[in-house]
Amino acid sequence: MGVAITELLPRKEITLQELYGKKLAVDSSNVLYQFLASIRQQDGTPLMDNEGNITSHLMGLSTRIPNLMEQNIKLCFVFDGQPPEMKYGESRIREERKEIAEIKYQKAKEEKDVDSMSKYSKQTIRITRDIKEESKEFIKALGLPIIQAHSEAEAQAAFLAEQGDVYAIVSQDTDSLLYSAPRLIRNLTVSQRRKVKGTYIKVNPEVIELKEVLSSLNINQDQLLALSILVGTDYNPGGVHRIGPKTALKLVQQYKDFDTIFANVQAEFNWKKVYATFKNMPIIKNYRLKWTEPDYDKITKILEKHDFAQERINKLIERLQPKKQKNLDKWF
Repeated sequence: MGVAITELLPRKEITLQELYGKKLAVDSSNVLYQFLASIRQQDGTPLMDNEGNITSHLMGLSTRIPNLMEQNIKLCFVFDGQPPEMKYGESRIREERKEIAEIKYQKAKEEKDVDSMSKYSKQTIRITRDIKEESKEFIKALGLPIIQAHSEAEAQAAFLAEQGDVYAIVSQDTDSLLYSAPRLIRNLTVSQRRKVKGTYIKVNPEVIELKEVLSSLNINQDQLLALSILVGTDYNPGGVHRIGPKTALKLVQQYKDFDTIFANVQAEFNWKKVYATFKNMPIIKNYRLKWTEPDYDKITKILEKHDFAQERINKLIERLQPKKQKNLDKWF
């Protein structure tokens, strides 16, 4: 879901050239959801191989990620681990929504309503264990490092950035800022366009700097977290009734004591437990980031298994080869 505070955050458009040579930690679940939602057929059906296995994630990984690799952007992928206990409530809400969407999708299918089929199918997306493990396997084959977080990937990625091992976090959600990520990059795509309600709109990569956020809002890191809890996080969905980002900002600016704030707004949740969940998120400290040459045989094996056209596979392999090797190949 992500915390809905984006409207408050100062952000700056950047170019891919500004990210040249930089190391970025990708929130894997966020990116995989994007692939599964956007790479679909007209009726909303995800791409599949001849045996009915979903391949939208592999299509996304095999096209968009090499695009960024060609820009010499060094990606590493962080995967979610065991969700915090307080997230189970949000998980149940999401699952109920998916079940309702599945019913609506089946009805639309019976009525041959393609637009509604496309709409509701996207609301049923699940990152299954097979999709997750296969994505890991393919990312490793591309030569990119993977970190399996103990719990929330955004917390682990934020730690990498705090340690200076990566420049920024790549995600559409802003939750990593709540874990003190110094820098967040959104809209990271080479195509610079996104499909919204059937129409393509131009988007540019943008960076959100934590220091600039805190300075412009005139708050500190703890106040940013309290603000987000008022609005609603994955651990207290919906936040406090009828309190949006602007009202929440005024409250944390006016009252320094969080007990006073949450008592006055009559919060129907234990804000201290939510706060502690963010503050005490387990992270891995003995990770290792190592970029290697792509494993062309492994890449080919994975894609051939799912009926990718040989021509597409060959073009991908060619793109992944070092430029010197490409130039040498032209002589033979």
